[in-house]
Amino acid sequence: MVKAVVGANWGDEGKGKITDMMAEKADIVIRFQGGANAGHTIVNDYGKFALHTLPSGVFYGHTTSIIGNGVALNIPLLFQEIKSLTDRNVPMPRILVSNRAQIVMPYHILLDQYEEERLAGKSFGSTKSGIAPFYSDKFAKIGFQVSELFEEELLKEKTERVCQLKNVLFEHLYHKPALDPAQLLETLHEYRDMVAPYVCDVSLYLDQALKEGKTILLEGQLGTLKDPDHGIYPMVTSSSTLAAYGAIGAGLPPYEIKEIVTVCKAYSSAVGAGAFVSEIFGEEADELRNRGGDGGEYGATTGRPRRMGWFDCVASKYGCRLQGTTDVAFTVLDVLGYLDEIPVCVGYEIDGEVTTEFPVTAKLEKAKPVLQKLPGWKTDIRGIRNYEELPENCRGYIEFIEGQIGYPITMISNGPGRNDIIYRKSPLKR
Repeated sequence: MVKAVVGANWGDEGKGKITDMMAEKADIVIRFQGGANAGHTIVNDYGKFALHTLPSGVFYGHTTSIIGNGVALNIPLLFQEIKSLTDRNVPMPRILVSNRAQIVMPYHILLDQYEEERLAGKSFGSTKSGIAPFYSDKFAKIGFQVSELFEEELLKEKTERVCQLKNVLFEHLYHKPALDPAQLLETLHEYRDMVAPYVCDVSLYLDQALKEGKTILLEGQLGTLKDPDHGIYPMVTSSSTLAAYGAIGAGLPPYEIKEIVTVCKAYSSAVGAGAFVSEIFGEEADELRNRGGDGGEYGATTGRPRRMGWFDCVASKYGCRLQGTTDVAFTVLDVLGYLDEIPVCVGYEIDGEVTTEFPVTAKLEKAKPVLQKLPGWKTDIRGIRNYEELPENCRGYIEFIEGQIGYPITMISNGPGRNDIIYRKSPLKR
């Protein structure tokens, strides 16, 4: 049985908590795309953690955590992250790294920084983690797979060839110091020694796990609107954020993915540039940001204040459709308890016409939100475990949004902890 946990929107939806919660009943948890450019914040019995590369199932002794072939693997950061857990008394997780995963190289991070500097005011709001240069090289077929670390002659030849290519950019476009192939080779030897004990033919391992009836959980990074094909291009990430890609990024048959839990926030937030129709500003945004999440809405990787907005039914309906949603997990609902009334974006006005379908980026840039205000519930809902015990207006908010997006809301998160969850039978659930 394969399940996926993915995001409906711009990322930052609370996927880490939902994965951590669902991992209790999983045998294997897999990161299948993206790199250390985004983070998942998790609160559990060990404390509060921000994970960037490790799957959110690492806190359970019974799970195997896998870095899939679709991940942009920053090897030193992976091991720093493992150490940050064990230093806080989390037992050493069982980790496997795909031999087909590709490596974020030191020059990818430099190229990311230099290009953002060069673009200045026209930059893409990158986290400068090397992700775009990494994926560019992967598809230009000059990336380094983990398996290549163990082929010395190939590694030496390739290092010299790639440095020759990159140094044209470093010296003539960015006017920065050239790369030294010998130094880079030494770095790759260090990477090899670090990762060697964990390297595995992951797709073969998963094939056997499926035959044994194991439960496999796929963990996506970011959300639908950051997908390079279906998102707000070009203000997107560089790997597919959709559940369908989980089959490719982990090495699984696509028909094995039976359950797709798509995570939606009860309001909207985003880190980075790009169209954000329901965005709010000023004091209104500051109050929601400071009340939001657990300790405020700030990026788990960058610490940057997240952009804030009201729930966007248009973007969320689209996000759920592209993911192939079977269940919606609705998060941080408790945060909205301070509001007398809660605006919800139910449509976009573009060139004088209202639509409820998510448009391409050029039209999205012109969209104005059509808002509908719902009554607030003005009370703290943390600690409630049964749906029927939620205030009437709170249930009304959930059911209104469910009707707008057309996908079943079966989980409601009303606090940061692992057990702050309400399960619900939705009338939309097939």
